[in-house]
Amino acid sequence: MIYVDIKKDYGAFKLEVKFKSDKGILGLLGESGSGKSLSLKSIAGIEKPDYGKIILNDRALFDSEKNINLRPQDRRVGYLFQDYALFPNMTVLENINVGIREKISKDEKEKITQKILEDLEILNIKNSYPKEISGGEKQRVALGRILVNKPEILLLDEPFSALDDFLRWKIELNLKDLIRRYNLPSIFVSHSRDEIYRICDYISIIKDGKSEEKLETKDLFKNPRTFSAALISGCKNFSSIETIGQDLVYAKDWGINLKVKGLKNEDMVGIRSHHINLSEIEGENSFKLENYKEIDDLFEKVLIVETLKPQEKYGHLRISLPKDQWEELKKKVLYVNLREEKLMLLKSKG
Repeated sequence: MIYVDIKKDYGAFKLEVKFKSDKGILGLLGESGSGKSLSLKSIAGIEKPDYGKIILNDRALFDSEKNINLRPQDRRVGYLFQDYALFPNMTVLENINVGIREKISKDEKEKITQKILEDLEILNIKNSYPKEISGGEKQRVALGRILVNKPEILLLDEPFSALDDFLRWKIELNLKDLIRRYNLPSIFVSHSRDEIYRICDYISIIKDGKSEEKLETKDLFKNPRTFSAALISGCKNFSSIETIGQDLVYAKDWGINLKVKGLKNEDMVGIRSHHINLSEIEGENSFKLENYKEIDDLFEKVLIVETLKPQEKYGHLRISLPKDQWEELKKKVLYVNLREEKLMLLKSKG
């Protein structure tokens, strides 16, 4: 189990993250510069927070109150860097061997290394140098160097950023399989929602240095609870709201009243592009389609629609629909329908 509750003031930027993970792969998802990598470096001992605690399996790695700050080599934390940090003048075998910190015999070292080479399916390249192997093989060598020390947690900092899209899919599957095989709790940092969705069991959004509540991956994408979570999960349509009745709100950016479900203390509403209907019938939560621009996307038609208040911050709606469907509809009088069951009620701040 990893527990992180830390703060650090960098002047213009403040890091304030809090999360706990006891199993599976936790994803830290956020834009570049949001504080994701700084969070990992704090866990690994590369960065020292100003305040707080980092607890790994009941061991304090950092505790500002008790003046505890373990050295990186004493933390039993495996950190996979973006560039893998392999030694170019060492073979695959030597790169893995150098990672063993225990004082053990040469025979014991060879036995450990042999098993890792076999597990990672890189035995055939053990005498090759980093420049002679592929990006996926480099990643497995870097993982091997980590695994020989039997870490209690694995930290993955944008591990696929150096790979092209064609290789990425296969290596993602291999990495996820390895983590499962070694039953190794992991924290995976990425700015790609697609990577996070495919790989992680849980997600915590990090925005402007602050973390949001950890949620199961599928729950976050299906039912985001904050503007940040909805935005980074791919939603493109938002409006501030004002409560005007029982389960009834006024969407300030769109200029329409909306019937909603389960309204509590949320102050924003969102809806995904492919959840907006175009209909010949005017109904609840709808307005007439009049001013719009067409974008011919690769696999679909995208409409950028002016709402009743186009001058507002989020005064346009993006609608995605199949091209053949739009060709049938475009000659008709249409209404934009924001279905009640597809509206997401959100908090502007996590």
